[in-house]
Amino acid sequence: MLAPAPQTETAIDPIALRRAFGTFVTGVTIITTIDCEGNPRGMTANSFTSVSLDPPLLLVCVGKGATSFPVFNQAQFFAVNFLHEGQAEISGVFASKSPDKFQSVSHDRVHTGAPVLTDCLTWFDCTTHNSIDAGDHIILIGQVRAFGTSPSAPLGFCRGRYANVKDPLPAGWLASHGMVVGYLIEAEGNILLRSDARGGWVLPSAKRRIADNELKLDDGGALTLLPDNTFLYSVFDVADSDPGYLIYRARLSQDSMGVALPADLKFFPIQALPYDAIPTRELRAMLRRYVRERLDARFGIYMDSRDGGRLAMIEGDAQPWQKTMREQS
Repeated sequence: MLAPAPQTETAIDPIALRRAFGTFVTGVTIITTIDCEGNPRGMTANSFTSVSLDPPLLLVCVGKGATSFPVFNQAQFFAVNFLHEGQAEISGVFASKSPDKFQSVSHDRVHTGAPVLTDCLTWFDCTTHNSIDAGDHIILIGQVRAFGTSPSAPLGFCRGRYANVKDPLPAGWLASHGMVVGYLIEAEGNILLRSDARGGWVLPSAKRRIADNELKLDDGGALTLLPDNTFLYSVFDVADSDPGYLIYRARLSQDSMGVALPADLKFFPIQALPYDAIPTRELRAMLRRYVRERLDARFGIYMDSRDGGRLAMIEGDAQPWQKTMREQS
């Protein structure tokens, strides 16, 4: 028998290969972590793949020539943030070598400590499961510890440029549950929180605004709020559950100071709130804002928006509506 003819190896043109790879339409992500000095680090990447549901694994590829490569190569945790269609500019910032990348975005910490972008399409907070050397990249495999998503349209990328993705939200993708009314109740320098039965703490809530300035308790009792000290404080959505939230700030009346609380309600000192046990970054951010404004005795109203929200400060003391109308007439 004749020996098979040796195969001639064809040289691969890396530029042409890059262009061929680029015809695969992807989303755009910003991957983030913390360096050894505690500084947030991040870069744009579009090589993302879901790997496994059990355990929950994903992967991203990090180029060895990237400025942040040494940090990600040693990272014990990282976050992957999908960008929505309005964040092409942010993608450009994180693709650059700018030293102030995080000045352009609001961010928070959820589980591992990696920066999670407050306004993005979807985020995954991960511990590093494995790191695999792969040519001029490393494959960073993460185990998902927390995640959240939103109904925004994704930012696409194809052939080296951003692409619009027609993305009508499928029916039932995020079910709307109407508005949840929450109360940020203060009494003698303490804030009232409610156990969520999963080890976390949230604000007391109601299906609609509390009638007669009373917060009903499970045992049939009630806490009375001061009517002249109850104000709308924040309006926002929680991305991964999609209800709208109306938050009122309020003060407890003197008559309710000695009322025995059910086991799921507890007052926490305003300077010692259990942020690590508060399950959503939106609620943590709102409470931190309240603490700052409480110290300054100057409050605002927050309204959610796609670019991170709007905050309007309130000047002066509250006035009765009828008195205001009389003065204007």
